[in-house]
Amino acid sequence: MNSFEELLKKRRSIRDFEEREISLPLIQEIIRESTLAPSASHGQPWYFIIITNRDVMKRLSDECKRSLLARIEANPEIPLSGYKEALQNTGFNIFYNAPCLVYIAGHAETGSLDVDCALLASYMMFSAAQRGLGTCWIGLGAHIDDPEIRREIGLSDVCRIVAPIIIGYPASIPEPLPREEPKILKIVS
Repeated sequence: MNSFEELLKKRRSIRDFEEREISLPLIQEIIRESTLAPSASHGQPWYFIIITNRDVMKRLSDECKRSLLARIEANPEIPLSGYKEALQNTGFNIFYNAPCLVYIAGHAETGSLDVDCALLASYMMFSAAQRGLGTCWIGLGAHIDDPEIRREIGLSDVCRIVAPIIIGYPASIPEPLPREEPKILKIVS
């Protein structure tokens, strides 16, 4: 990308990836750069789990689908119900068969955790895009209830996943969708 403005305008959520792997040093470089994001009181409450094993990602996808379907079954009126058909599809991989998944997590009791990790996730997505990689925040991918799977990926009981980010080389990049003009409620000067 030539400029920050171009990066802002052209970064897209990618759900279609080449079979190409990403080197671990490149992933670590992107994570290091993303930690330049601001955080409340400079607390930097984030932790990272890097997963490049596609079998593990498939198991995580299946666990998330199982967990989400159980929540829908318990309360059919929740907004997640709109995903029921996709979640029941055994061929649907929540992580779109990406070569890399990075969980951004932190201590569940941190008051600013969601905001801090969301800022970091934005930095991560721009850092990856600058390097020609595609990303997508997969909100459905945060629902890991099985204690054994949580232990396997290094997610302690006191931590909560905020942002599951998939990363890979885009097979295609969708065209930008039109944006509405900002809705400024009032200018006080």
